[in-house]
Amino acid sequence: MMRIDIITVLPELIEGFLFHSIPKRAQDKGLVEIQLHNLRDYATNKYRQVDDYPFGGGAGMVLMIEPIARCIEKLQSERSYDEIIYLTPDGKPFKQADANELSGKQNLILLCGHYKGIDERVREHFVTREISIGDYVLSGGELAAAVVADAVIRLIPGVLSDETSALTDSFQDNLLAPPVYTRPADFRGWKVPDVLLSGNHKAIEEWRYEMSLKRTQERRPDLLSSNDSK
Repeated sequence: MMRIDIITVLPELIEGFLFHSIPKRAQDKGLVEIQLHNLRDYATNKYRQVDDYPFGGGAGMVLMIEPIARCIEKLQSERSYDEIIYLTPDGKPFKQADANELSGKQNLILLCGHYKGIDERVREHFVTREISIGDYVLSGGELAAAVVADAVIRLIPGVLSDETSALTDSFQDNLLAPPVYTRPADFRGWKVPDVLLSGNHKAIEEWRYEMSLKRTQERRPDLLSSNDSK
């Protein structure tokens, strides 16, 4: 079983996301355990304060090292962790290959930033990997943690009903997924491509590959450049 521990000041922000749909199915099957940890439970004063003004001045507040260290060290005293991941805009861009790799891990901690970020000493002494889900700034790392968790969980064997489904997603092999269709085959004269109705599996796979390549060339040619550079 994989275990994912998420440290956040706003656990309620991602509870609904992580306990429904595919993440819930994975937990119901006993394939993954998700635990949310409210950072305020590890505060050192009665006001449950977890942030303070930055040294040197400037706008915004910074998450303090002490509550984060207390939470991480408590978790580490209970089990060994493969990665302690900090969700931050200046982290490494999250790719499908990263999700593939992380899906093979046993225990992960996802640390959600908030306000102006976390004390740099947390990054220096605890964090093993930093991930960004895009070149933009969110109010906190909670949504990013939910994105990473979902992308990883769906790859765990047994989570999806069709084991091959995840292997045909966009970005596997650096190609976008081909168009998909379902019934009816003819809607207002808009017809499904004949090849998909032919029953010729070889021809269907060739068509899907050609469509994936065409769509990638049109929409994300940078992905093809990534393939060329390998």
